Amino acid sequence: MNWPEQLGLTIPLVQAPMTGVSTPALAAAVSQAGALGSIGVGAAGVSVAHKMICQIREQTAAPFNVNLFAHKAPEIDQARDRAWLTWLKPLFAEFNAVPPGSLHSIYRSFNDDPDMLDMLVHMKPPVISFHFGLPSPEKISALKATGAVLLVTVTSLEEARAAETAGMNAIVAQGIEAGGHRGIFDPAGHDDALGTFALTRLLVRKCRIPVIAAGGIMDGAGMAAALALGAVAAQMGTAFILCPETDADEAYRKALAGPAAFHTRMTDLVSGRPARCLSNRFTSLSDSVGIPPVPDYPIAYDAGKTLNKAARNCGESGFGAYWAGQGAPLARAMPVGQLMDKLKEELHRARYLKT
Repeated sequence: MNWPEQLGLTIPLVQAPMTGVSTPALAAAVSQAGALGSIGVGAAGVSVAHKMICQIREQTAAPFNVNLFAHKAPEIDQARDRAWLTWLKPLFAEFNAVPPGSLHSIYRSFNDDPDMLDMLVHMKPPVISFHFGLPSPEKISALKATGAVLLVTVTSLEEARAAETAGMNAIVAQGIEAGGHRGIFDPAGHDDALGTFALTRLLVRKCRIPVIAAGGIMDGAGMAAALALGAVAAQMGTAFILCPETDADEAYRKALAGPAAFHTRMTDLVSGRPARCLSNRFTSLSDSVGIPPVPDYPIAYDAGKTLNKAARNCGESGFGAYWAGQGAPLARAMPVGQLMDKLKEELHRARYLKT
């Protein structure tokens, strides 16, 4: 029995967690259709995460995935933070605002959140995934004891082998095409920036655990290509953003449906970690001269969110964190149920109706 069948999936598809965009309604609809729906709770507290899990279970009895951030705790450097806020000051001034007096770590890593672990052990979500790294062996053991299937995003063979050693049940091979935050364990380390298909095939050949392909996959034909390379499933995120069931705001939807979709860009200026998003005024700052060191994730995100709020108050949406992969121009605006039907039809046609 292969990995999707072990979870009872009839469609080899994982909906990416998309923290801040994915909703319980979206995840439940994807799971109800036979794939694996996901919610991202890395930016949520325990009570909100608990509520989201309950909301999914109210809508479906099918398996679903809960995603957490397992990043290293940020290093506090007040001098660096002040320099960063000074550099951003002219932008704040453009919107009649001033930078905050100090920056804070706005998201708590799962590695430093025992209350989140306790809640997950109690709620027993069927699938739990991690981004930015691996939890401690003790946390992994506690979660595996609940019967949960554990996944982790990897960007290299080295990270994949660490996942195998840690006892992960499967790995998500995140190619450089993927939207959102790069899942690299050490953002200060070397990144070979492997594409989805090269990374997927490498991990299929070199690893013992199942591989899920992620990055730039937008339709059934892309899913079929990933499966042909040996992946057990494809993970898709950008493909779902325009569904009405997501929490993407109107500015995000407009940007994704417009010319910016053809020009995604990787930047660490928004949050402190490299992430691929739609080109806008924030990403264009990467071309500036004399950029000071960016504060660690998620400290930098505190400044980015504050700047975006100031800009939005003045009618400027060009500082939003509009995460999207390189397949963004292929995004389709339709209800998730209709999109799932399309994906199944396309996958069937690509895999089984070749002449």
